[in-house]
Amino acid sequence: MTTSVLSQPTLVLNRSWVAIDTTTVLGAMRLLFKGSAVAIAPESYETHGFHSWADLAVEPHEPHIRTPRWRIRVPEIIALTCYDKVPRRTVAFTRRNLFERDRRSCQYCGCRPGTAELTIDHVLPRSRGGLSSWRNCVLACVDCNRRKADRTPAEAHMHLLREPVAPDWRPTLDVPLGRMRQSWQKFVSDRYWDTALEP
Repeated sequence: MTTSVLSQPTLVLNRSWVAIDTTTVLGAMRLLFKGSAVAIAPESYETHGFHSWADLAVEPHEPHIRTPRWRIRVPEIIALTCYDKVPRRTVAFTRRNLFERDRRSCQYCGCRPGTAELTIDHVLPRSRGGLSSWRNCVLACVDCNRRKADRTPAEAHMHLLREPVAPDWRPTLDVPLGRMRQSWQKFVSDRYWDTALEP
């Protein structure tokens, strides 16, 4: 067994086959061995317990785990046998998610000048206690941000086109693109960026 294979990611589905998390191959093998999960063959979506998974033939090019007794295919997807809930998640407050929420447009004048010409504006300025949060941050073009300056929109005689709120979370698991396996595409969305905004 090589450490690099054991540390590769495995997608975890709940009992209803909704993606809820990732684990390592080692963690997946532990769940399979305990009977807490079944492995899913990506090409056929057949499910296998530990022993039937271990008995599957391994192609020479396939990544596998070698033990004194078996050569075992790396499980890319597992489904938990008892857990059927979806963990509660919120949309991460990140720069990209803010651009997605505000549709890459200025929330004061509605223009769409391009990403490089948009800034993040604090509705209540940070110098006056305004926090970096979904309810206090909006995109603003350079001209509107300069015009508003260190004031509230009311003080600057400006109006927000939409009230800033946290976007609704959709029940999909977000995985960094570098860790995504091709076999996961039916289960996972790459809708959001992962980089958190500074508080």
